Formats: sequence, C-alpha cells, structure tokens
Amino acid sequence: MAVETSQELEARRAEALVAAQEKAVALFAEVERRGLVEPGVGERQASDRIRDLADEMFGTTRHWHKRIIRSGPNTLYPYRENPPDRIIGADDIAFADFGPIFEEYEADFGRTYVFGDDPDKHRLLHELPRIFDAGRAAFAADPGITGRQLHAHVERLAAEGGWDLGAWHAGHLVGEFPHETNDGARAESYLTPENTTPLRRTDRAGRACHWILELHLVDRRRGFGGFHEQLLDLA
Repeated sequence: MAVETSQELEARRAEALVAAQEKAVALFAEVERRGLVEPGVGERQASDRIRDLADEMFGTTRHWHKRIIRSGPNTLYPYRENPPDRIIGADDIAFADFGPIFEEYEADFGRTYVFGDDPDKHRLLHELPRIFDAGRAAFAADPGITGRQLHAHVERLAAEGGWDLGAWHAGHLVGEFPHETNDGARAESYLTPENTTPLRRTDRAGRACHWILELHLVDRRRGFGGFHEQLLDLA
C-alpha cells in the first residue's frame, strides 16, 4: 500500500474541509427552506431545531463550539457572552453561528436573517457577504498578508459602512477536530491586530494553516448586529 506524500495529505485535508463546509451550506439552505429560524420561536428552540436537522441530514451529533442563535439586542453580544434566551420578534434580525463536525473535520458557518422591513437591518444583511468577499479578495491578492493586516482591512471596510466589529477577532484557524489550540500563542491562531505572522504558513505539526473569516458587525446606536462566517482560504 502506497504511503501518501505530504502534498497528497495536504490536498486531502483541504478537500475534507471544503466538503465539511459544503455540508454546512446545505444544512443552512435547508434551515432557510424550512423556516427554522423565524419570529415567534425562541433562540434556544431554533438552535435545537438546527441541531436535530444536522443529525437528520448528516448524522451529525457533535459541534466543536457552542451552538448560537441570537436575535434583536442579543446580536450585539460577542461569542463568549451568554445572553438570556429570547423570542425572535416579527421585526427582528437574528443570526446563527454553528460549528458542526463532519467526518472529524470542523465546519464553522454563520448566517444572518432579517424579518420585517427595517432598511438598516436589510442593509446589514446585504453588506455582510460583500465585506466577506472583499476580505477574501484582499487575502487572495497578498501572499504575505498577516492576521493584523487582514483584520485592519476588514475593520476599515466595516467602518466605511458605518459598522463596528463586534468581536476581538475577525477569524481563526480551522482543521481536524480539535483544531490547533492556542497553547500560549493565541494571537497566532486568530485574525487580530496582535497577529503579525503570515496567514499562509504551517502549524507546529508542519501542516498548512487554514482559516475561517468571521464577521460580526454591529450598530450599537441602533442596537443590533449581524454575522457571516465561512472558510477564508479554501472554496
């Protein structure tokens, strides 16, 4: 039996991460089709609906980080906070942040939903994928881009639209479960102003680093935010 070369191993890892994301895309397309995140439903209830759908569609029962549905003013809270459960309102904005594990590889996927006709919320819904694509384009255009540089670029794009970043980072490493831990080097594992290392590098095991671009944009004055998240360097 032939032993895989390092290039073949890397190609297989990349394919597995893309396949995991494709399943997350399919999962959330079905979430939208079934209206699982909707007015009148509690955040925890919506989260449980998506959990059960992931099991139904893919046999997925594990998630590598806590499952998040947030709505209304709860959308201002960063990941580490745990606001009280809330019923989604008829004129609300809500977002999902899920990390399902598919075949031992992590997906990390986030999408935003807007109910009602509020123009500012709809503008944010439109801006999130646009800024994501612009961030991905900046990454593609600069082979030596660092975490600091990409974070600054995303922060600038958000500010141009009148948004603030709602979290202390704009993305992180992703890989096999569990992906590389911080182990005293937190800045190097995230897209932050402190990360001065190139994003295109290898980890401590000699494997190529793969990244999630995570956008949490907020309007503190109006009291809401939105979220958009998926693979940065693989598609």
